[in-house]
Amino acid sequence: MEDLLQVGVITSPHGVRGEANVFPTTDDPARFKKLKSVHLDDGKNVRIAAIQSVKFFKNMVILKFEGIDDRDAIEKLRQAKLLVTRENAVELGKDEYFIADLIDLQVFSDEGENLGRISDVLQTGANDVYVISRDGEKDLLVPAIKECVRAVDIEHGQMTVHLLPGLR
Repeated sequence: MEDLLQVGVITSPHGVRGEANVFPTTDDPARFKKLKSVHLDDGKNVRIAAIQSVKFFKNMVILKFEGIDDRDAIEKLRQAKLLVTRENAVELGKDEYFIADLIDLQVFSDEGENLGRISDVLQTGANDVYVISRDGEKDLLVPAIKECVRAVDIEHGQMTVHLLPGLR
């Protein structure tokens, strides 16, 4: 399991005073109001950045970090990932999982067939779709609905699914 979970990505500077436009990768962008700090991962280093202020504009979150006071500093953080610890993550409901925990789960059919591993989760709006990669075959797409997903065992790295007609 991942210790840090992604909640956003810096896309560009906002203004000249060190604010950043952040594309939220969380289902609840309002969660940024409660965050005191995030881990910034620029691809080379991961550092903790305290959040000074939060604003919202259209589909973006505008963050101001303590100690970052100019546009050039934010420009250097373009495409940096914003990560939070599990303690600061949103609480999950029943049958909800972090995408990071689903990636690489071994998937079996309810008949015992090894179908492959989850390589991606597509968020379509109506429901998520699990991309199951199989050696030498086309990927299998399984909707994340109760009719298909029978069991998820994060601890043992397994998922059991029922393949509806036409999914193969």
